[in-house]
Amino acid sequence: MKRRTFLATGAASLAAVAGCLGQGGGGETAAEGTTTPWSGYSQYTPTDGDTDGYPPEFDQQPSERDIDTDSFETVEEGGVQVPLAPIDATHYWYRRGEARFADARGPRSYEAAHVYGAVLSPAPEKYRAPNDPLRDWPKDDRIVCYCGCPHHLSSIRASQLIQNGYENVYVIDEGFGEWRARGYAMAGTDVENPPKKWTIQGDTAADLAGENAWARHRPTGQVESTDIAADGSYELHLKFHDVGPDSTVEVETPSYTVEGTLRELTAGTVQG
Repeated sequence: MKRRTFLATGAASLAAVAGCLGQGGGGETAAEGTTTPWSGYSQYTPTDGDTDGYPPEFDQQPSERDIDTDSFETVEEGGVQVPLAPIDATHYWYRRGEARFADARGPRSYEAAHVYGAVLSPAPEKYRAPNDPLRDWPKDDRIVCYCGCPHHLSSIRASQLIQNGYENVYVIDEGFGEWRARGYAMAGTDVENPPKKWTIQGDTAADLAGENAWARHRPTGQVESTDIAADGSYELHLKFHDVGPDSTVEVETPSYTVEGTLRELTAGTVQG
């Protein structure tokens, strides 16, 4: 494994991200008929072309310590229990190069800012590139997924990996927003400007509790998801770049799909 050197331990990298991922082989099975319906979708890889998901090699590392992963809280997603790793634990693994990192958001969010060294691996399976680099990662390696919601998309992606036989998968409990707030290492085209937050509240049938509600901004390929509560209510927390009050967003539940501007969708309760 060839590690990158990151000497500026307290600063975020401002490098732009571009490129193409190499063809995958073994590991996770790709979905049949994979499509990418988002306009402008492209694939991204860390600035040095590496797709191993490992962080840079820091000039200073934290002292070795035990982390009790059995004490982590879990969340049920896709019929499996996904471990929620505290950000302190994931950053410890990161600084010591003891975990691979995968961004479960969409390509626009990844392009703007992501964990330095992480690869893009979106949670929605039908939007994932067939040559996703995670397919080549050994199934016993430690993998940390993250998103910004703070951990719904990442839990979906982690659940998919666990169901495909990956044995050591976690998500950052507090999400990428906390990673950014702490000034941990990032890369991207706009790392200094976090996206504006929008909240969409909605209702659907109570018998859909535990299913997913989704919000999508198709022009930029940004997506967010949340669980539907026991009473059928849901709350989507959007952290989208390049959107404003007049941007059109699609909200989807298993019982309906609606479109509206953010101004409209955030003004009341969405009901199909």
